[in-house]
Amino acid sequence: MAWHNGRLKAAVALVAALLVPVTAVSAAEAEPQAQNVAAAALPPGSPAAVNGQLKVCGVRLCNQSGKQIQLRGMSTHGIQWYSQCIKTASLDALANDWKADVLRIAMYVQEGGYETNPRKFTDMVHGYIEEATKRGLYALVDFHQLSPGDPNYNLSRAKTFFKEIAARHKDKTNIIYDMANEPNGVSWPKVKSYAEALIPTIRAEDSDSLVLVGTHGWSTFGLSDGKDPQEVIKNPIKATNLMYTFHFYANSHKQEYINTLSKVADQVPVFVTEFGTQTASGDGGNDFATSQKYIDLMKAKKISWTNWNFSDDKRSGAVFKGGTCAGNSFTGTGPLKPAGVWVRDRIRTADDF
Repeated sequence: MAWHNGRLKAAVALVAALLVPVTAVSAAEAEPQAQNVAAAALPPGSPAAVNGQLKVCGVRLCNQSGKQIQLRGMSTHGIQWYSQCIKTASLDALANDWKADVLRIAMYVQEGGYETNPRKFTDMVHGYIEEATKRGLYALVDFHQLSPGDPNYNLSRAKTFFKEIAARHKDKTNIIYDMANEPNGVSWPKVKSYAEALIPTIRAEDSDSLVLVGTHGWSTFGLSDGKDPQEVIKNPIKATNLMYTFHFYANSHKQEYINTLSKVADQVPVFVTEFGTQTASGDGGNDFATSQKYIDLMKAKKISWTNWNFSDDKRSGAVFKGGTCAGNSFTGTGPLKPAGVWVRDRIRTADDF
């Protein structure tokens, strides 16, 4: 049924796009008025148009034709801090110059994010989804829970948020729901309980889009919390079309983490929704050699990824040089820090869709 539903959703989206003109609203301007933005259409030949409705096949990610694929792209920084970096010029560069497949929309729940103004941040996400869609990118909606580490603290907020997001965008074939960013200091059974409590809320609106959930230990399958990654494998979440997320920062997470990712990716479906070439702080020196080991592994095993982060934050993990986001020059390598040059080059070598 997933394949048929995907075709139906694509048809509905196309009809909607033909009937309603697309409104030229930049993502940076997508504030509370975002609910009035007309539904965007996927450009022919774009990654999301070619691949359509995503589905899990075995332990891999497949497109609407059942072909195993790897998506590559970028994560925003927290949209409460760096929305100025997500605008028409930067998103055009991401889609056309970087040739990305996916935009991860990092909506923090705490730290000045969603809980301070649910209406504002939900509408911002609506706007970013439409902007990604207009460019043929997958829109990965990240419920960026971080502190407290137990996602159950935000369960009611997550249900409210995802119910509206799924209800509005259920007919899109390029939507991905990430239910919890980095659970930490919490047991795997509690994370599983959260996911199994939230998934029915999403599925009541959207029956077949891809859902993701962070694993314990800051999305390391428990490794960074000193737990056995096999806890997840032995006690999987009861859901369909679901993948587990893994995060790494190459200058902190060396061979043990590479080995863990390699092993678990052969046991359950995995999506690397966040990684950096620096230390776990998102700052410090770049370890491109270890990063390349991860890139090679993810390519070999068709593990999709998004890099942290698409902003001009002062840290080395932000791809743009300071001050870049105040202007409109985002193409080429000129505006980029070393990590940005490195990751752009690897995004541009697209998978064979």
